[in-house]
Amino acid sequence: MTKETILKKIFELKAVAIIRMSNSDKLKKVVEAIHKGGISAIEITMTVPNALASIEEISKTMGNDVLVGVGSVLNSKTATEAINAGAKFVVSPVYKEEVVSTVRKHNLPVMPGAFTPTEALTAYEGGADVVKIFPADVVGMAFFKGVLAPMPFLKLMPTGGVTLHNAGEWIKAGACAVGVGTALLDKKAIEEDNYSKLTENAKIFNQSIHG
Repeated sequence: MTKETILKKIFELKAVAIIRMSNSDKLKKVVEAIHKGGISAIEITMTVPNALASIEEISKTMGNDVLVGVGSVLNSKTATEAINAGAKFVVSPVYKEEVVSTVRKHNLPVMPGAFTPTEALTAYEGGADVVKIFPADVVGMAFFKGVLAPMPFLKLMPTGGVTLHNAGEWIKAGACAVGVGTALLDKKAIEEDNYSKLTENAKIFNQSIHG
């Protein structure tokens, strides 16, 4: 799968589910549940125990149905390991040149984090395919409209502050896609093995985005 194909799919889906769990044993069931609800791009963060093994398992068993990426990447070594495990895109909470250059060498999408217009432009000029605005709940939707007015070429993806019901509003504000975590992955539901709740959340989320 080429970088262009991966980006096209993310822009069509307009959503990336961010999986940040303290227990990786249930991770596959969580991915299956949200995929059933219509969310097919997932970001497994490096804060998940045995994250690389999880990326490898999901890539091998569900790679035809789910686009698997890695998040919370802070250095080139981690980026390389995740890509070797099967990650198809790399996300970071910050912009680091070594991470961006490593991912670009593998010809895969890279999505570093930024918080200000200057940081967003720096990330773009440094090779970012998408700039993750984090934490987006601090700046709000008006920020996206404001930044994109003079720099419409930026592809911005908010993370933080995206809910099941306001996801579509972020897209209308100019986001190319949204990153969603806790709003989608109901912690209590996961603890109780109530995966149908996650599927329902995914459906509500998709409805907000696609109408």
